Amino acid sequence: MINVSTLSKLRRLVLRQDVSVREASRRLGISRNTATKWLKDGQMTEPRYPQRVSGPSILDPYKEQLSQWLKADSHRSKRDRRGIKAMFEALRAQGYSGSRGPVYTFAQRWQQEQGNAARGAGFIPLSFELGEAFQFDWSCEYLFIGGLRRRLEVAHTKLAASRAFCLVAYYSQAHEMLFDAHARAFALFGGVPRRGIYDNMKTAVDKVGQGKQRSVNARFEAMTGHYLFEPEFCNRAAGWEKGVVEKNVQDRRKDIWREASERRWGSLGEFNDWLQQACVKAWAEMSHPEWTQLTVADVWQDERVRLMPNPRAFDGYVEQPVRVSATSLIHFQRNRYSVPCEWIHAVVSLRAYADGLLVVGPDGRQVRLARSFERDQTLYDWMHYIALIERKPGGLRNGAPFKTMPEPLQELQRQLLRHSGGDRVMAQVLMGVSLHGLEAVLVAVELALQSGRVSAEHVLNVLSRLQEQRMPEPPVATRLTLNTPPLANLQRYDALRSLPLHEASPESDHA
Repeated sequence: MINVSTLSKLRRLVLRQDVSVREASRRLGISRNTATKWLKDGQMTEPRYPQRVSGPSILDPYKEQLSQWLKADSHRSKRDRRGIKAMFEALRAQGYSGSRGPVYTFAQRWQQEQGNAARGAGFIPLSFELGEAFQFDWSCEYLFIGGLRRRLEVAHTKLAASRAFCLVAYYSQAHEMLFDAHARAFALFGGVPRRGIYDNMKTAVDKVGQGKQRSVNARFEAMTGHYLFEPEFCNRAAGWEKGVVEKNVQDRRKDIWREASERRWGSLGEFNDWLQQACVKAWAEMSHPEWTQLTVADVWQDERVRLMPNPRAFDGYVEQPVRVSATSLIHFQRNRYSVPCEWIHAVVSLRAYADGLLVVGPDGRQVRLARSFERDQTLYDWMHYIALIERKPGGLRNGAPFKTMPEPLQELQRQLLRHSGGDRVMAQVLMGVSLHGLEAVLVAVELALQSGRVSAEHVLNVLSRLQEQRMPEPPVATRLTLNTPPLANLQRYDALRSLPLHEASPESDHA
């Protein structure tokens, strides 16, 4: 058979270079009869051959099954898809006795046909008024933070009219992250649009009904009521309904994320500060797709005055009750956190925020904790165990929480525990933290260590003297005024000494 490229070369050799048909066919490696046949046609036409009709194949009884496997596999993620080799082995288990060649050929042809098929019925271009709506979506990205390659869940919030956008990175897509992303975006935009367009994410929709019926999450509904915007959810598999933010996910990977991936970040907070500045900088550099003479920042200035006022940030926490263990720890998302030992065995309220935890005890006292997104971590605050160590000072010697004390306190502990009863002396020093504060105790401990006298009495004495210097007695407020100010006259006491005892002290008889 001859193809278009060979036919083109044949025509140039014979018709333009006057090469004989015999020589041209020899050079091109084709039959002289085939060359003569195609040269009889005066026009250059693409060679077409009748489709070869093959007989029945040994694969025919299994083609329907193989097509179903390929179709189901196409809806899975690339990581979960089975290879053609695995399908071939599965067919052999069902009785297929042929070679793998027909299986590979059929699978490749099926995949090629699916790739050439129309993927949808098309999309309708959308248009929004200034201040009318924003669109929200999540994306998954990877960066080096704290020396490790971390997976980040990035919240994309984009104004549908001006195309101004805000990106915030988190370690998960939990409710508290969703609330914090809205608060940051509205603060950056300078207001709140009248509508918010979402897909059917689990943090907003508890159940998807028919048509536009949705069972909305109660906390998400509370957030929309706080900011006064109306939520709107897309139809199933209709991502084009929020195509503005869908395109933003792809576009930002070409500029902002490319630049971010070339750097190393110390913490997530540091990266989010840079990310917000990068968003604002991109507004000033990007042309608006509808008004090409204007930048996104220019159109945002016009849209900003049409947004609803931005109230104070929504108190976006997720609350749950937890019980304090006998070791004064609470469990939250595969991590353990210490709380004041006065709450042991009590049920406390745990409020999870995007950047921390707030624990409310049964007495109404609140304690803020740093949140960890690692797993199987135990985070201690040694000050939570001071009241317990007063009753059990022996726990100081190997107590895990006290390994996180400041270095001056650890040095004092090492010196005191060399002597008998040193644990009780150290417990007295730590009790001073509750009375005078950590900073004052650290100063007193450092002075005691410098003097070489490490005892609780010395530390507490230094602490009391420091407190006297820092806290002068306030003057007594009174309405009385003195006509004659008092004088320091010691001669009056000498006069009393010369009087008889019963005259100098009339009440001495009753003493």
